[in-house]
Amino acid sequence: MNVLEQLSLIGLVPVIKVEDANDAVPLCGALARGGLPVAEITFRSDAAEEAIKRVHAELPEVILGAGTVLTCEQVDRAVAAGASYIVSPGINPVVVKHCQEVGVPIVPGTANPSNVETALELGLKTVKFFPAEALGGLKVIKAMSAPYSGVTFLPTGGINEKNVTDYLTFPKITAVGGSWMAPEDAIKAKDWSRIEELARSAVDLVLGLELKHVGINSGSPEKAMADAELLCKLLGWKIKDGSKSTFAGTGFEFMKLPFRGTHGHVAIATNDVKRAVWHLEKRGFAFDMDSAGYKNGRLNAVYLRDEIAGLAFHLLQK
Repeated sequence: MNVLEQLSLIGLVPVIKVEDANDAVPLCGALARGGLPVAEITFRSDAAEEAIKRVHAELPEVILGAGTVLTCEQVDRAVAAGASYIVSPGINPVVVKHCQEVGVPIVPGTANPSNVETALELGLKTVKFFPAEALGGLKVIKAMSAPYSGVTFLPTGGINEKNVTDYLTFPKITAVGGSWMAPEDAIKAKDWSRIEELARSAVDLVLGLELKHVGINSGSPEKAMADAELLCKLLGWKIKDGSKSTFAGTGFEFMKLPFRGTHGHVAIATNDVKRAVWHLEKRGFAFDMDSAGYKNGRLNAVYLRDEIAGLAFHLLQK
């Protein structure tokens, strides 16, 4: 799996400016504990190179990008320090070609179709869109994606907890960059617990996990219908009968035949099933990939390997 595929699974890249190299390891450690083992450390400070070097040495599981890279010399310093990929605010063909020569991925900044065509001419398929919100945000990305269907975007600039899920619902967006989970005041105060909590909240926001429905193993078509009718009578809901189950409203599914789970199953909706699997595996959960369902080539549903309280749990694409 290449680094851009890894960024796509994580979904959110913290973009951080490190003024004191001593802060780099505890900062990236807090982000990783919160579920974001990735950081784009920008070359907007003199401490960037040393910060990358220390994190690479002490936290090898953290995926490191070097941001605001403007020259070939900075590329070489970043790679030597341990950066896995390069990010630039604009597209400089000289810098792009140098990255290709040394074998490090680069995500150059683009702001318009001409920039995207330059990237395509250089053999790139993923570009940064910067500054995203100032340039029109998701609306502009969608418009540019129409003629450049093979291009994916990593937007940065003005993205926060209020609009991040809007960006990530568009399939042409690989991941987004943001800094709200590592605010400057928290870094200056060395408040690593706050950053860890902000990172965890950001991951939860990106995944958007929420209860979709509860499935109950009624055991027979007659029992499923009777159970659904009784619940609908109680709550004033409508029945929707299907081939394998009978729904009472949208929240309860009564299975006509024996199904997964000792007592039944629970469906958890998410913004992106594949991304949710990656993050939940990092939290210690395992999935039964033999249960995976796909829609239009995209992972649409998958069950946890183990039951919880006698219930099978599965993720479901929103």
